[in-house]
Amino acid sequence: MIDLLGDWKRTDYCGNLRKEDKGREVTLMGWIQRRRDLGGLIFIEVRDRYGIVQVVFNPESNHEAHEKAQSLRNEYVVGIRGEVVLRPEGTANPKLATGEIEVIAKEIKILNVSRTPPFLIEDEEKVEENTRLKYRYLDLRKPSLQSNLILRHRLAKEVRNYFDGLGFLEVETPMLTKSTPEGARDFLVPSRLSPGHFYALPQSPQLFKQILMVAGYDRYFQIVRCFRDEDLRSDRQPEFTQIDVEMSFVTVEDIQRTMEGLMAHLFDKVLGIKLKTPFPVLSYDEAMDRYGLDKPDIRFGLELRDLSKILSGSTFKVFQEALSGGGIIKAINVKGGATFSRKEIDDLTRFVYDYGAKGLISARVGKGEWQSAIQRSITDEERKAIERVMEASEGDLLLFIAGSSKVVNQSLANLRLHLGKRLGLIPEEEYRFVWILDFPLLEYDETEKRYVAVHHPFTAPKDEDIPKLKHCPAEVKAKAYDLVLNGSEIGGGSIRNHIKEVQSLLFEKLGMDEKEAKDRFGFLLEALEYGTPPHGGIAFGFDRLAMILSHSESIRDVIAFPKTQKGTCLMTDAPSKVDGKQLDELWIRLKV
Repeated sequence: MIDLLGDWKRTDYCGNLRKEDKGREVTLMGWIQRRRDLGGLIFIEVRDRYGIVQVVFNPESNHEAHEKAQSLRNEYVVGIRGEVVLRPEGTANPKLATGEIEVIAKEIKILNVSRTPPFLIEDEEKVEENTRLKYRYLDLRKPSLQSNLILRHRLAKEVRNYFDGLGFLEVETPMLTKSTPEGARDFLVPSRLSPGHFYALPQSPQLFKQILMVAGYDRYFQIVRCFRDEDLRSDRQPEFTQIDVEMSFVTVEDIQRTMEGLMAHLFDKVLGIKLKTPFPVLSYDEAMDRYGLDKPDIRFGLELRDLSKILSGSTFKVFQEALSGGGIIKAINVKGGATFSRKEIDDLTRFVYDYGAKGLISARVGKGEWQSAIQRSITDEERKAIERVMEASEGDLLLFIAGSSKVVNQSLANLRLHLGKRLGLIPEEEYRFVWILDFPLLEYDETEKRYVAVHHPFTAPKDEDIPKLKHCPAEVKAKAYDLVLNGSEIGGGSIRNHIKEVQSLLFEKLGMDEKEAKDRFGFLLEALEYGTPPHGGIAFGFDRLAMILSHSESIRDVIAFPKTQKGTCLMTDAPSKVDGKQLDELWIRLKV
């Protein structure tokens, strides 16, 4: 029998009761976490999003309530009226915030019943992810996920507080906009009123926030939903959230200081951590040279060192072939790694195969000699020079990779991270930010046989490189910047092109003729003719930031209703087919 709520009103949350509440009459409402029947006494744990409290049913206190409690099962929804008492001496539960007290039940209402859940609503319960996503309404009852969403809420609140305090305006931009594909694919929405025409869901508010700068709004921000139809990973979703920012009359340094202030504010207010600012800075070239990638984790060493110059005269065939083909030779030094077994080194060799490396050359450093396949192919002078550059000493293990710069950097960058985790070199509780500056503006795509934008096609070249844009586009550096936290790019942005001629030339270098540029971005080019101020901005991955701050392994754990890696919602079965009438209204005929 299910009871009606009637005139009962909740007086307290389950997780908020403490020993100071002793003697109070309370009315609680929540879910049954677990039930224990000790023959006479029945103990239940009642849970709401604030925590858990133990409730005791004693037949001597209230026989009717005790009888009713015998039918309780996990996840039943109940209302309890009772008195807060201290737990008997020696029975306190230090694992619970409410562990010093319990509630002696006087009345109970069973407000709803539950089928047996497919899994226990406990953080310790390991459940296959597809099952969790199918029953997301149960998964979201877990304390860990509730804690994640509470943290996400606090992050959003403090983002708004920070920007409001600096005079920024939050302005909403359209969800139905024009398709301007560049990079990832757009999600398209057919228009019923304009047959054969489509809106696109925005990959970002990029053009609109620039238009707001043209309109004189000076300081804009938005916590905004974005959409990209791309292959998914643990840190990607087809719909995601950005902290989007744009400012007028600013330099790169102005944006850096403002965003460092945002991070310091968030970490202080949400985690109680004081960040040291300003954050360190690396150029793109320096990051690639030392870490092999443009989002380095700077919490630990194992940095890459380029040995191409030292080994330019080596007779070792692998090194000769790499250098003669325009490649490079790099190495990392695993301190104390000479104790690695042959099998362990073979495992590392197989690891780098996945990143395109043809092999991994190891050298155990001894006193005045190496144990290595290359020891006879290098001179004593070369060996000493390598040890000096690598800061190597007896007992260390040097790991070399030779090949194209792309393969070498990619292989050693991932090997560095792999060894950092395996050897416990990464301080997990530490937060290290680093700015990456001076990215290339363009890179040549061998597949498409044209230049593509490294960031996006509205990024401004460095002032001194504007003359190179026409004839030497590959040499042009951008006024672009990424903010990296613990090896994850959490934000990226740039100063924009506010001069029409520079923007038009950039479109030309991206392979767009005048007509295509006008068709795709005509409204922006026209706006640039009406007194556009210098401006720039940045966008932060809000989901990724929440993931890092909550120590989650996937952004799916900080999003209430995420999609799978195939872009589906297992709970609602989206995407789904629609009936023919809807398609007819949209003038659409399916080929499938």
